[in-house]
Amino acid sequence: MTFDFALAWNSLPALLNGAWITVLITASVIMVGAVLGFGMCLVRMSRNRILAAIGAAYVAVFRGAPSIVLLYLVYAGLPQLSIVRDTPLWLLFASPLFCAILGLGLNHSAYVIEILRGGLSAVPAGPVEAALALGLPPRIIFVKVRLPIAVRYGLKAYQNEVLIFLKSTVAVGAVTIADLTGAANEIFSMTYDPFTPLLTAGAMYWLLTNGLRLGFEALDRRLNRHLATNVLDRRPTTVRWSRPGLSLFGQPLVRRLRRLPAKPAAREIQ
Repeated sequence: MTFDFALAWNSLPALLNGAWITVLITASVIMVGAVLGFGMCLVRMSRNRILAAIGAAYVAVFRGAPSIVLLYLVYAGLPQLSIVRDTPLWLLFASPLFCAILGLGLNHSAYVIEILRGGLSAVPAGPVEAALALGLPPRIIFVKVRLPIAVRYGLKAYQNEVLIFLKSTVAVGAVTIADLTGAANEIFSMTYDPFTPLLTAGAMYWLLTNGLRLGFEALDRRLNRHLATNVLDRRPTTVRWSRPGLSLFGQPLVRRLRRLPAKPAAREIQ
């Protein structure tokens, strides 16, 4: 079978609608994961052993469970509880989109916790001690000193997590959501052409993934622009010799010869 350009053009509206659902779910889960991840990271790093144990259990459960299992539990399991079925919470859990965002958000937030915790643990003691010497309160030190440095340290790891998660949103098809992959499969079931819709969907995923990657790289350059300036300032100066071939111990031979004292002239014989 060959790629049908006419079919790809005709199926473009359905695929774009599926791509919009994919982008909407990705953006929503990123926000949910950021809020849950930041809050649970503070719990995970608490000096209280009970709170730290709760945070560790949260990470172990939601990072270890597959996202498809969490989707099934949120979509089909929680609505069976009376606290959800017989309360206004049913209005939320009756929506497949809400269940998908919640289930994937729990999984994503567990990774955010560990990424942020690793960044906070890697913050050097120097800036923190300098802030303490200035008399800044702990809350200001955390917000103005530790957190910005931790974000810079963990940005690369978070970028990889987001890119992997974007391609993992195909699991939402299990809860009756027609995302980009679901739209491509629907076109395939109607036309019996697997190459055209799936290759077109793959190209759209490639565009979305590289768009996110370029955005993260731009953010990384902005956050670390001072490092690039320091590197340029510390570049070693290169000395250009007029005659690079004639050198003796790293210095032009001609210049060394010029520094030698002049040879005294021979006395004339009377």
